Amino acid sequence: MLPTNLTVDDVSYEQLAGAIDHSLLRPQLTLSEVVDGCALAARYQVVSVCVRPADVALAAKELAGAGVSVGTVVSFPHGDSATSTKVHEASRAMEDGAVELDMVMNIGLLLSGEYERVQDDIAAVVDTAAGAAIVKVILENAYLTDDQKVVACGLVEAAGADYVKTSTGFAPTGATIEDLRLMRASVGPNMKVKAAHGVRTLDALLAVMEAGADRCGATATAPILDDYRSRVTG
Repeated sequence: MLPTNLTVDDVSYEQLAGAIDHSLLRPQLTLSEVVDGCALAARYQVVSVCVRPADVALAAKELAGAGVSVGTVVSFPHGDSATSTKVHEASRAMEDGAVELDMVMNIGLLLSGEYERVQDDIAAVVDTAAGAAIVKVILENAYLTDDQKVVACGLVEAAGADYVKTSTGFAPTGATIEDLRLMRASVGPNMKVKAAHGVRTLDALLAVMEAGADRCGATATAPILDDYRSRVTG
């Protein structure tokens, strides 16, 4: 991460917590760890949790009335499910209580130049969400050139999604300041940008926010927000 001009004096706790999607996606997480993660999200009042699809109903139960949204992933982490499968995943997730969907773009189709199919694939999930869930589309920038990232951002926006997102956390690299600036510049003002993979400190979170990220996926939620509190009070 590059140095940031944004400091703790420039943001409130609510702004920081409101930018964090607490990530509970590691395959080895036990159900008790998912419950603990939901409790942490509620305690720190982050904007959402992002859980594995099978954990959505559990998270919705644990977070009922807590003011923390429940999100999940669609076609994760490779994005290569059939469109009908993505639609089914999205529908089932919303039935279980998800109000945010982080879907993975079909990376192979993009790299094949099948842009219309990529856009239609995203639009099908957007149509399924139909205002009942926010749709974030993961580009997986590790596999794309800058030109391809720009094209992908345009397809995501044209498909009607709410966010473009950098990464799954399962590719060789994740969010970079350069990518976030490029993505922010490649979409209109109504589109939002999410950083994921590699934002593990308060300074890193401030840096990605300054670069244009509206949300950030994080597993180091407690250390980040504890650091903020200690700097503000210390």
